[in-house]
Amino acid sequence: MISGKEALMSRTTVTSKGQVTIPADVRDQLGLKAGDRLEFVLNEKTGHFEMIPATLSIRSLKGILPKLKTPLSVREMNEIIAEEGASRG
Repeated sequence: MISGKEALMSRTTVTSKGQVTIPADVRDQLGLKAGDRLEFVLNEKTGHFEMIPATLSIRSLKGILPKLKTPLSVREMNEIIAEEGASRG
């Protein structure tokens, strides 16, 4: 992570096709390599977009939630889904 004193400032140009080349120093800071994906997220507080590497595999999410003490049946899952859907309109 970059602190305010070490802020990196780089510039690039948008091509006629809407493409940009991410400067090497920025790619290095983000740990990006060819083929990596990026997400652009609007920070509503600042009005700026944030560029976030989207390089994690879905498999990396395994185990981040605690296991249920008692597994839910398919019927119970369907009931929960129906309740959520009804509450959202």
